[in-house]
Amino acid sequence: MSERTLYRLQACPFCERVVRKLDELGLDYDSRFLLPLHSERDAVKRVAGVRTVPALVDEETGVTMAESGNIVEYLDRTYGEGGVN
Repeated sequence: MSERTLYRLQACPFCERVVRKLDELGLDYDSRFLLPLHSERDAVKRVAGVRTVPALVDEETGVTMAESGNIVEYLDRTYGEGGVN
């Protein structure tokens, strides 16, 4: 089991943006695919406090966040060249 979990939808362009960044940085992660209906995304609501995707839970750093732009920026800052880890 990976230290990172990505909550996502199938074929979601915002989710795919995060997947590309995770792959580019060579980071392991588990994908949790959610139901398309916003009202049925209780799993992501429990962990991230929102029902939007993508949402990333990074156990390594204790960070949980949503919004693809924020996640990509976080991944670059944390794991990219010159990152803290």
